[in-house]
Amino acid sequence: MQVDLLDAVEIFLDKLTPAELAKTLRTIDLLEKFGFELGLPHSRHMSDGLLELRVRGKRELRIFYCFNKNKVTLLHACVKKTEKTLERDLKLARSAQIQLQ
Repeated sequence: MQVDLLDAVEIFLDKLTPAELAKTLRTIDLLEKFGFELGLPHSRHMSDGLLELRVRGKRELRIFYCFNKNKVTLLHACVKKTEKTLERDLKLARSAQIQLQ
């Protein structure tokens, strides 16, 4: 399955440490390979077609994505600092998702 990145995700990836980037790219490869079939612990459905790619490590990384016309679009990425996903990050991901449609 083809994976597209929005500019905000590319900028986020550029700021990661080499170890974090390697782990993130491996998880994106899993998404590319398994698509809709990818589930926990790597992927979790949030709401309304919005999903999160979960990268575990010293820092918890989240990349929000959606399926759009037989491809995956990575919409927004963040470092998760609290137990609960920040509403601000969800809003940014949802607005990017709406712009795709």
